[in-house]
Amino acid sequence: MIVVYLLIIIAGYRDVRCEMSKPALFSLHQALKRSFHSLEQNQKVWNSVLEECGPLMGSLGNLAEQLLALHGVKIPSTPLARFSDLQDRLRFKLLLAVDTVLEKLAEKMCSLQSVRDAVGNQVTAAFQVYEQHADTVDLVTCLQRAAAVPSIADMLEWLQDAEGYYRQQYLRRKALLQALKPNDLADLQSTPKRWEALATPEREDSVSDTLLRVSFFMDSP
Repeated sequence: MIVVYLLIIIAGYRDVRCEMSKPALFSLHQALKRSFHSLEQNQKVWNSVLEECGPLMGSLGNLAEQLLALHGVKIPSTPLARFSDLQDRLRFKLLLAVDTVLEKLAEKMCSLQSVRDAVGNQVTAAFQVYEQHADTVDLVTCLQRAAAVPSIADMLEWLQDAEGYYRQQYLRRKALLQALKPNDLADLQSTPKRWEALATPEREDSVSDTLLRVSFFMDSP
């Protein structure tokens, strides 16, 4: 009789805890949905900005090649020798074009920073909601999965991975641009390849895979 009585008490406690966790679970699911919707939107922005950076990087490499070629030309020994300041004027024009490209790239970096910040803020918000309800959403609930709803633990981990990817990518690309010196032509010439080498397609694919895994969850009421 005592064992049966204890089992009844435990079952009743679980029912009460389940009822207590429902509002917390709903709140956490809503926070996760907001985070994934934000991630989906910002992934599109990120990819679009990187595509726009491609031609700019190409222009930067071409300008560096032109400056190197100009440096190797001996204008005094050509029919253009009567234009004594021609080489300086051409160099100034090309360097001005380099500055323009770098300014445009700086604008693109601001857009990438906005994506990084937006994803980071949304992920932080989701973790804060989880921490607020940690007492009422137990470990078992966090690990539960359904066909259309991944576990809370998995979703928080996926968001953290996505945030880390955008943060790391932004910092690496920012460091590359900040280290550029317009007068170092060899450095400028190699910039497009070094920029391209920063890409990590497998981690970008991981973000896409994450959004696919939570697609049904995101559309659920």
